[in-house]
Amino acid sequence: MQSPDEIQIDILDKQRAVRVRAAWLERVVRKALAREGVERAEISILLVGDRRMAKLHEEWLGVPGPTDVITFDLAADGPAGGLHGDIAVSAETARRMARELGWAPRYEVAYYVVHGLLHLAGYDDLVPDKRRTMRARERVLMAAAGLPRPPRARPRQAGR
Repeated sequence: MQSPDEIQIDILDKQRAVRVRAAWLERVVRKALAREGVERAEISILLVGDRRMAKLHEEWLGVPGPTDVITFDLAADGPAGGLHGDIAVSAETARRMARELGWAPRYEVAYYVVHGLLHLAGYDDLVPDKRRTMRARERVLMAAAGLPRPPRARPRQAGR
């Protein structure tokens, strides 16, 4: 069982597109981390709009325009030493995708956060076999957090 001191989660909400309660999102993260077997983590989550996400995307990945989620792995000794990283999420992109996919925008935000957590845990989605593995794990963690199965009909753009 995780001790509150071993799992630290900071959520900074700098957007107005999707109403997301920080306490709810923190519970999602804690349940996902528990299901993944992570006992130590320091995670910061930044919820932003497309404009700010586009700036981050360009600055850190050299790609113009917004993306859904960007993960910054800050762990010096990898997942064995616990997870340590930042996850930036575009709530505007989440709102658009949720509308297209037919589910709640806050679930899409949670899905992006779970996706980011898996990147911090070492999962990758650039190669088809690894992407299938990561997608399956996303479904497991979403279910562990009490959330519906992500309605994915097509591969999502990798926004690592």
